[in-house]
Amino acid sequence: MGPNLLAVINLFRSAIGNPGTRARWLDVKLIAGGGPDEKAYKRRYPTVRMVHAGEGSGDVDEGLLGEGPESDEEMPLADHIEEMVYRLSIVLVVMALVSGVIFPFADRIINFLWYSVLPGGDIARPRVYHPLALILARLKVATLGGFVIALPVFVYQTYLFMRPGLYRHERKYYLASVPASLVLGVFGVLFAYFLILPAIFTYFLTYSVDSVDAIAFGLTETFDLIVLMMGLFAAVFQIPLFVMLAIMMGLTTRDWLADKRLYFWGAFLGVAFLFSPDPTGMAPIMVAATMIGLFEVTLLVLKWVGR
Repeated sequence: MGPNLLAVINLFRSAIGNPGTRARWLDVKLIAGGGPDEKAYKRRYPTVRMVHAGEGSGDVDEGLLGEGPESDEEMPLADHIEEMVYRLSIVLVVMALVSGVIFPFADRIINFLWYSVLPGGDIARPRVYHPLALILARLKVATLGGFVIALPVFVYQTYLFMRPGLYRHERKYYLASVPASLVLGVFGVLFAYFLILPAIFTYFLTYSVDSVDAIAFGLTETFDLIVLMMGLFAAVFQIPLFVMLAIMMGLTTRDWLADKRLYFWGAFLGVAFLFSPDPTGMAPIMVAATMIGLFEVTLLVLKWVGR
């Protein structure tokens, strides 16, 4: 083979069509003796190990799959499972501790949320139809607080779990997503509090406010919906984070996500109807619309910044 060998690698494109793989491994030039082309490709693809093919080189495939991180090492499956369980246990412990701190203030939080999202007056007074309803409501609001605070802990523990297999620039992206996860989770809770919940309960009242003399809101059922919507939107608002993180780490590309957007829309709609206990369909539609909106806005921002 000549010293100016040019190899164009289209790895996995015909096999599995993985867009992230294409983003990382396409157009890898192998040039004997280095040169400006090799330097340019190293800057563009920092994870690729360049292979120099000289005269008489018969195996040009050696090393084309890139060189893993220095800290990457093979581990038995049992060890991976054990570490994963350990990382998840840390998240659960943090969630439990935060919930325990919030629990003594649960009554104040319940009253604040209740009279903020429900219409005023006697109609908003909670009705307790079960002896354990109040204590369960306290546990739920405390768990909601623990869940929101545990979101960045979850992201950080996943980072620690995958850190040995990540490159230096991928670690930077992942670490930057830890505080972003908490910010997005808080935004999701506030979005549900100021917009979604008032709209849902106003809509619910239209079914019976003109035909029923008195409407009673049961504490258990009503507060279940409040907590579920807030927790769900805290998770939903992580969509921009995960999309950007996947693209920054080379797992996928914006073009591939845009081409498959209808599949994502269908998945969002299915998740919304699965986790939104509203027989009228109003709450699932609002959840799905929010998920689709976040997804599309993220793609728009990525197109604007040229990713």
